[in-house]
Amino acid sequence: MHVRLLRFWSLLFLPVLAVLSSTVPRAARAQSVPVPLPPAAKTPAQKANRAGFPPIPKFKDVAKELGLTVPHISSGDKQYIVESISGGVGLFDCDDDGRLDIVTVSGSTVERYKTGGDLMVTLYQQQADGTFRDITKEAGLTRLGWGMGVAVADYDNDGKLDLFVTGYGGNVLYRNLGGCKFEDVTEKAGLRGGGFSTGAAWGDYDRDGNVDLFVSRYVHVDLDHLPEIGSNKFCKYKGLLVQCGPWGLQGESDLLYHNRGDGTFEEVSAKAGVHNDIGYYGLGVMWSDYDGDGWPDLVVANDSVPNYLYHNNRNGTFSEVGMLSGVSLSGEGMQLGNMGVDFGDYDHSGRFSLFTTTFQEQPKALWRNMGTNGFEDVSWVSGVGRPSYPDVCWGTSFFDMDNDGWLDLLIACGHVYPQMDSLETGPRYRQPVFLERNNRDRTFDEVSKEAGLADLPLQCRRGAAFGDIFSTGNMDVVLLNVGEPPSLLRNMNNDGNHRVLFKLIGTKSNRAAIGARVTIRGGGVRQVGEVRGGGSYLSQNDLRLHFGLGKAAKIESVEIHWPSGKVETLENVAGDSIYTIVEGAGIRDTQPLAPLKVLNK
Repeated sequence: MHVRLLRFWSLLFLPVLAVLSSTVPRAARAQSVPVPLPPAAKTPAQKANRAGFPPIPKFKDVAKELGLTVPHISSGDKQYIVESISGGVGLFDCDDDGRLDIVTVSGSTVERYKTGGDLMVTLYQQQADGTFRDITKEAGLTRLGWGMGVAVADYDNDGKLDLFVTGYGGNVLYRNLGGCKFEDVTEKAGLRGGGFSTGAAWGDYDRDGNVDLFVSRYVHVDLDHLPEIGSNKFCKYKGLLVQCGPWGLQGESDLLYHNRGDGTFEEVSAKAGVHNDIGYYGLGVMWSDYDGDGWPDLVVANDSVPNYLYHNNRNGTFSEVGMLSGVSLSGEGMQLGNMGVDFGDYDHSGRFSLFTTTFQEQPKALWRNMGTNGFEDVSWVSGVGRPSYPDVCWGTSFFDMDNDGWLDLLIACGHVYPQMDSLETGPRYRQPVFLERNNRDRTFDEVSKEAGLADLPLQCRRGAAFGDIFSTGNMDVVLLNVGEPPSLLRNMNNDGNHRVLFKLIGTKSNRAAIGARVTIRGGGVRQVGEVRGGGSYLSQNDLRLHFGLGKAAKIESVEIHWPSGKVETLENVAGDSIYTIVEGAGIRDTQPLAPLKVLNK
């Protein structure tokens, strides 16, 4: 009852929150509200070693030795907020050779942008020996600007994955011509946009077989009239003079582009009800059918103001239900500095729960999906809220790190203020990576030390992309490091658990099957996954769905709900393979994964 009353009053005073966000100074940060830590008894005890659990896998950064050497471009002092937000990373097979390729956002600076800008992304093609080669220019990815985020889909249903890049001052759509060759079709498609675009996500919200595109935008920034460090009350943090914003700056509306099916798009955000008239500060975005009604819904992680959760009305419009469902604010009724976002069925309920990364002195927020009762904030009681509480965190995803059939969490962090290093105590500008292991009882243990992640050099990280990069059945992670080359965390898991991946190809549905939901049953548990074009923090995960199977060598059943509404079921599917499944035609191809005994040797 108390939760329902909180949601009612929060909804009633939503316009007031918007005004307060831009007028009321805060003691600790002009842009976000600290959330007090609860008593220790309110959070579960952490145990690195639990009986019956597989060993915690080690992660090794192999980026440099495999050729990921191009640094992200960023200013050192971060005088302006536009210099702190970039950027995303992505995993997709740009030449359809079965090997994942890597794209990283390049970034820029105010000075460089004013003189023409930089290549918006770097594209690394994976070679047959597992190394990577920078093919950006030969691939045709030559648009200059200030890259922020990436999202992948086959927008024209020609069987080749296309790349969308958000940026300050305008976005880019690269149409894949095959063989990792791309054509810039931005203006022709009508997707140039403008302003300060950040997150992007593809989803077929009207289920017509063509993926549509949502773009979040952040704050209005005029490079010729930038607020200087410490110039007003919103430019101070813990006694330090820092960059200004987002509070005190005008927010920008968001954009929804409807795919006409002829290679062009129509901007329909106002008509669809997702325009963001208030001007909240949008960052991470994701389409997901959170209520299981067969229609994709949309979440927008807003920085330092309430989140949006748009429910699909099945008629081309959406209803904003964030407050009523419980995900707009924390359980304490506080606005959070939300950055990255993911949905995942971490508790085998058959429902997707919501996780967002947040600012310093705030819990990293987990809302458990309670079905018709909305969402419940379980950040503290689950254990995920406390370990990274002091840090500013961004890229994230649910993923099964040890193939035991339960989703874990990785959280990449890094501050926005280099000035933090001048304080005697407290978090630094460069921060850790956190790994949360699923305890199978709706709680998590922080195990980054046991996984070797605590030995990584501290970096200021942003985007994170997750996928089986080396076709071993283990989920690896690519991280963007601000001002530095990326990290590639190879998962060295070799615990003997079985695993499987599904690559889905739509026919009546969109070709990349974005929005498809797969439910598997095996080893006594049910798991659910969903194909998504964009997520994490301004990033793109592997479009193939990965499931750990534990000790089960086969799956009893695989149920696929295609975006078209078609439902197909497979039975007695063996593990330890990558299956390509075509809508209406079943399994087209089977690729065995590397034998367990030789993994990562």
